[in-house]
Amino acid sequence: MVRPKETRFDKQSRFAARDHRDKGGAMLSAFTLSLRQLGDPAILRVLAKSLAVTLLLLATLGVALWFAGGALAGWFGAGDALSGLAAFLALAAGLMFGWLIFRAIAILVIGLFADDVVAAIEAKHYPAALASARPVPFARSLAMGAGAATRTVLVNLAALPVYVALLATGVGLPIGFFVVNALLLGRDLGDMVAARHLPRRELPAFRRGTRAVRWLLGGIGTGLLLVPGVNLVAPVVAAAMATHMFHRRLVP
Repeated sequence: MVRPKETRFDKQSRFAARDHRDKGGAMLSAFTLSLRQLGDPAILRVLAKSLAVTLLLLATLGVALWFAGGALAGWFGAGDALSGLAAFLALAAGLMFGWLIFRAIAILVIGLFADDVVAAIEAKHYPAALASARPVPFARSLAMGAGAATRTVLVNLAALPVYVALLATGVGLPIGFFVVNALLLGRDLGDMVAARHLPRRELPAFRRGTRAVRWLLGGIGTGLLLVPGVNLVAPVVAAAMATHMFHRRLVP
């Protein structure tokens, strides 16, 4: 049987099993450096654009849910009062799933602007990497962001039976929800940076060889997204951290 050729990330995966240097310290350093650069003009521009698009999409979704609920009730012959109630319930349901909706929209939006964040971090800290980087075309950024958002919604919906079963444990539900979304977010953040530096054929091997670090990165990003107020800047901070971790820990 012919074994597939080992890529550099398969080799790193084996190396990572032996390498127990302080990943937590590297992550803390990436977090600190990312916070320090939030005031850079390039990062502020991305923050402004991402916040504007995120709020616009959330408002559009809220209005759509309101009118869709009322229209559906009207289609079934409900009166104005019941139609108004249905519209309210549809909006309330959207708010109940608000974090998941916000999480999906946030990853979609940061997917659109991730290349700008990564370029700003590389310009300041990794100029050699910036010089060799291949900017990600907008169409690919849109496809990656939309794919990440879709994956977030579908995987969480598929996991609903597990979430419901975990309700009986008292603490299992938030832990399960956190683990699932940390895995998803870690994958998406890693891909956003790797797309600038790796050919597509190497991305699967990159994901296999960097699972642990990307899960830790996704866990921090997921935690930040849970904090009101902080969640507005969390996608940019997480993308910046992913850039530092890519160049410091995720590549040989």
